[in-house]
Amino acid sequence: MLPMKRIVPWLLAAALLVPPGAASAQIILGTQPSLLPPPPAPPPPPPVYVPPVPQLGDPPPTPRAQLPNQRRSFGDRITDCLTDGNAARLSPNDRAAYSRGCANQ
Repeated sequence: MLPMKRIVPWLLAAALLVPPGAASAQIILGTQPSLLPPPPAPPPPPPVYVPPVPQLGDPPPTPRAQLPNQRRSFGDRITDCLTDGNAARLSPNDRAAYSRGCANQ
């Protein structure tokens, strides 16, 4: 056991004095390859659009036609349906049922 106690400090000192080697995955044999591929070429610049400048003699552009609303709002339809139901002298429950059916058509 005594020789073991004497050899341990020598082995520890020898291990600390020997420099560590590179990891095997870090060793590249042969020529050094390029680590990064070259960057791709930049994209072409976007086309520049220059709007035409209006000339003094040109007629002004014609305005676009305003399309009428295809359907009236729900509130307007329900008001008209309630008015029609009231004119027909329906009871409040019948007026509610009539206005629901009338406005959702």
